[in-house]
Amino acid sequence: MKILKKGKNLKHPEFDIARLLKSKKATTEYLNQVIADGDDAELAAALGHIARARGMAQIAQSSGLTREALYKALKPNTKPRFDTVSRVVQALGMRITVHA
Repeated sequence: MKILKKGKNLKHPEFDIARLLKSKKATTEYLNQVIADGDDAELAAALGHIARARGMAQIAQSSGLTREALYKALKPNTKPRFDTVSRVVQALGMRITVHA
């Protein structure tokens, strides 16, 4: 049995939420929670995570955006235009709805 010495750095893989967003159910629940929280910048980041999980090139092509524009619009702490959000959501096979 190998014993680790105190202070020795352990390497852990970086957490990547995109690995957990493979199903439509997981994606929908994640996106709904982010929208409920009301943080615009987090919405952009969440759409970016989902697009990476589904394939950024495929989402870019389906949305009519370049991959570069998609990466730029959906990086953390950005506020993409509604048109961009709408196109990405549609490319993901989802739609935006409003409930009273």
